[in-house]
Amino acid sequence: MPDPEGHPSCEEMDLRAVMHALSDRLRYEVISALVREPEGTERHCSSFGLPVGKSTRSHHFRILREAGLIRQVDRGNSRMAQLRKVDLDTRFPGLLDLIAENAENAENAESTENAVQEGAGE
Repeated sequence: MPDPEGHPSCEEMDLRAVMHALSDRLRYEVISALVREPEGTERHCSSFGLPVGKSTRSHHFRILREAGLIRQVDRGNSRMAQLRKVDLDTRFPGLLDLIAENAENAENAESTENAVQEGAGE
């Protein structure tokens, strides 16, 4: 049973819920950003720069929280998001490694594309 804030225990994390949460591009970007941060990093939900309104942003973070991908902690009048790395690595070994690898490959491809475009402009 999820805790009072809606975080499922590690054993309750469901692969279908996790995959559904990651199927949305914006939610995937949030997890991709968190996976590249040092373990234990907490980020304010608005720090991800999602191009959506506050209520939609809250919806996306609720989906991530209820799937077990993030833990949200109240810090005064705001909520901070933290990747549940240990729980995810325990429940779904290799998942976060794949996301990190995909993010790295995307960054490398973008750097290469930018270098090609700069070279073409000369």
